[in-house]
Amino acid sequence: MVSDARSDATRPHPSIVALGIAVPETVITQDRVRDLFIAHAADDRRSARIVRAVFDSAAIDSRRTVVPELGGVGTGAFVDADSGRIGVPSTAARNARYAAAVPALFAEAATEALAAGGVPTAVITHVITVSCTGFFAPGPEFGLVRDLGLRPNVQRYHLGFQGCAAAIPALRMASQFCAADPAAAVLVVCAELCSLHIQASTHPDQLVSSAIFADGAAAAIVSANPELVRDRRRLECGDFDSVIASEGEKDMRWTIADAGFDMTLTAAVPRIVGREVRGALAGHGIVEHPPSRWAIHPGGRSILDRVESALDLGDDALAASRQVLRRFGNMSSATILFVLRDLLAAADLADGERVLAAAFGPGLTVESASLTARIPGSAGQ
Repeated sequence: MVSDARSDATRPHPSIVALGIAVPETVITQDRVRDLFIAHAADDRRSARIVRAVFDSAAIDSRRTVVPELGGVGTGAFVDADSGRIGVPSTAARNARYAAAVPALFAEAATEALAAGGVPTAVITHVITVSCTGFFAPGPEFGLVRDLGLRPNVQRYHLGFQGCAAAIPALRMASQFCAADPAAAVLVVCAELCSLHIQASTHPDQLVSSAIFADGAAAAIVSANPELVRDRRRLECGDFDSVIASEGEKDMRWTIADAGFDMTLTAAVPRIVGREVRGALAGHGIVEHPPSRWAIHPGGRSILDRVESALDLGDDALAASRQVLRRFGNMSSATILFVLRDLLAAADLADGERVLAAAFGPGLTVESASLTARIPGSAGQ
């Protein structure tokens, strides 16, 4: 028993050893999508003013989409060729586009993560895929085994319909697998095609989602295998937490309708997040031992503003989150991995720095993780 205890004490902790991203080719600017919605408002000046205010205040320059016509490239079901207004494809048509487009993004993000970490496909033992913007079976976790040439006995899991917060539960699951099996190497891949569910509506609760959501994918490789962890710039996994807010079940919802998935984000969401976030993160000791870096899911500019205020953060504390939001928009579950990728690559990241990641999902749910930077060549490495 003594030798086992010593072995456990020296065994590396599960860590994120590599991250990768992928985005569709088509770029959409805020101005382009805003004008589509203004056209939908027709002669209703009040609605047009609301559309302009929502889009112009989003703090987003551009987003990516798998729907070329939304970016002004050709025509199709999502933009009516005659009127130039947003179309209303059926849920089946949107899901068919999802099934056709998303596998390549899953594979591209995963391939980049494997290459970034120099991780051979042969060592991957588990695959966890995450998505809430479409369905098909066999699912994306099955497709990755085929597309990447992984071993056919790799364990496969899929987390669906958990919204923007889902990457953190996926990382928690991966960390638990690695803690139980030191040889495990888990590939986590999130891919979301939110633009497929754009809704031709000027209702404020629908407009917010149309103004911020985008398409993209991101992957992480998690392992405690000494061969993968040694001499790696990585984020060591610590405690994870999950808290359901006291309200918000009707304010952040994702339901299946006849013309796509309806995403509801009411104006109350930033207020709820701002009020609840300090208590939801208290288990990480943010008062006694504040993290030096923050990876907050950029669910929108207002959410970041509320978090910054509630936690008394400096003006640049959420710079990584704001930059991802500005360049890519809100890609639901994949977005927090974009932020972590940028933080891990930061030239001034020091060994031992604590990074606190948090994301917000339907319910309203706050998912969070304490991570510690490990930099090769530093003292103790």
